[in-house]
Amino acid sequence: MSLNQTWGGSGSKPRPATPAKVWVGALLIGVVLAILPFVLGMAGQSWVRTLNFALLYVMLALGLNIVVGFAGLLDLGYIAFYAVGAYVWAMLASPHFGLHLPFWMVLPAGIALAAVFGVLLGFPVLRLRGDYLAIVTLGFGEIIRIFMNNLDAPINITNGPQGINRVDTFKIGDFIFGKAETLFGIRITGPEKYYYLLLLITLLIVFICVRLQHSRIGRAWEAIREDEIAAKAMGINTRNVKLLAFAMGATFGGVAGGLFASMQGFVSPESFSLTESIAVLCMVVLGGMGHIPGVIVGALLLSVFPELLRSVVVPLQQSVFGDVILDPDGIRMLLFGFALGLVMIYRPEGLWPSAVRRRERKMKQVQA
Repeated sequence: MSLNQTWGGSGSKPRPATPAKVWVGALLIGVVLAILPFVLGMAGQSWVRTLNFALLYVMLALGLNIVVGFAGLLDLGYIAFYAVGAYVWAMLASPHFGLHLPFWMVLPAGIALAAVFGVLLGFPVLRLRGDYLAIVTLGFGEIIRIFMNNLDAPINITNGPQGINRVDTFKIGDFIFGKAETLFGIRITGPEKYYYLLLLITLLIVFICVRLQHSRIGRAWEAIREDEIAAKAMGINTRNVKLLAFAMGATFGGVAGGLFASMQGFVSPESFSLTESIAVLCMVVLGGMGHIPGVIVGALLLSVFPELLRSVVVPLQQSVFGDVILDPDGIRMLLFGFALGLVMIYRPEGLWPSAVRRRERKMKQVQA
């Protein structure tokens, strides 16, 4: 017997190829994603818009996952970067300043400014952890919202609480995403066209996150999350790595904000409240911090499930009581909070945790 055969070298069996069922599964998922907006459009364009907002939340959750899940830095002001991206698009592509710049100038500008704000947030909080970090980031998010609410005098920059309207839609040449048209004999509405744009950018962000997680930078983030002192002892420049986490997470928020402004055609400070930051954080925690598929599932659940409850609560009350007795939004949030609480009690690591989180939980159960 040769040495290679003994130790499983070149004499051993070759590495198996990707199973056919994986390719079939990927093909089926692709087909479902391709026809999904047309299927939902049969029930009304409002469901396609709900799906579009779900994709925006996926982008935000993936961005926050870099800061919270990969680097272990609690951020309660992440929605500020979403606001920066949205207002940059609104100011550079609307009648507010008389500018109507193309997307390839506006979107990178929003991304760059969001990254700058991410670094500006990162510098003061380099030595903070836990509750203190959460308080500072919360304050940063509220400061940005208050600025957006008050920068209308003496120079009108953000138009104050009235917001900026008539924002230009996303367009590539003569192809306008906010306008319905017929392509190859198929009528495609504005929300359906935006769905494919958002899906493409979401897949790109997922690819970037996967590459980052398995890179040297991703491993440095993980080292800081587990033990910052040990990471320093290993020679990791924790300051630069933390700043990079804030900047990278902020860029995804800037992308989502720009797309939100172009899709809505209107932005105002009320869209970027603390509630939104907490909602995005809940998506990351519910799905499984640090696990990209889990974060995507958490974002989809927490963005679509409340809308499903909204459409069920009113008809259910009318069929049972003959009238609407309880406030639908109140019932929706009550059921939503109750379900979220149960998940946090019985699966604190999230619905779809990473392998590391699963091992940690098993070790704790064995020790208990």
